[in-house]
Amino acid sequence: MARLAEVPGFGPDSAQQVMAEVGVRASSFPSAGDLASWVGTCPGENESAEENHSRRSPKGNRYMGRVLAEAAQAAVKAKGSHFQAVFRRKVPRLEYNGAIGAVAHRRCRLVWKILQEGVRYVEPGAYRDPKARKRRAQSLARALRKLGYHVEITPAEPATAPA
Repeated sequence: MARLAEVPGFGPDSAQQVMAEVGVRASSFPSAGDLASWVGTCPGENESAEENHSRRSPKGNRYMGRVLAEAAQAAVKAKGSHFQAVFRRKVPRLEYNGAIGAVAHRRCRLVWKILQEGVRYVEPGAYRDPKARKRRAQSLARALRKLGYHVEITPAEPATAPA
């Protein structure tokens, strides 16, 4: 329970609810995808003859889905968290509810990993990828050039993820 409570957005109460629904070791589910499918957080794929009919998620376990959605909303509000970065990246394309669903799906897979393999959560931060950080700097410099400024990008420190 303590390992689950370390994840941003989860607290002791939500960790207890998750463990009550899934079990202490999540041994009923052979993979993280199976757990996400059972909960109903995975994106649906209703295709026939290569034609998409629906992307609606399956119904799944409504109690676990609610806990994950509430925890996802709390995690999105945690400043500098990885989940906030994922949410901001997905909102333009999926809108608010879809982006919360995507974050809940990631959290569901993370729950399986923590319970099944006994790992601890380590916050990677918003910009864990140096390439993403460089692309962000270039796009901001491009925007300033459009506004008529002369911009030269020089890194203040080596390309590492912020602490």
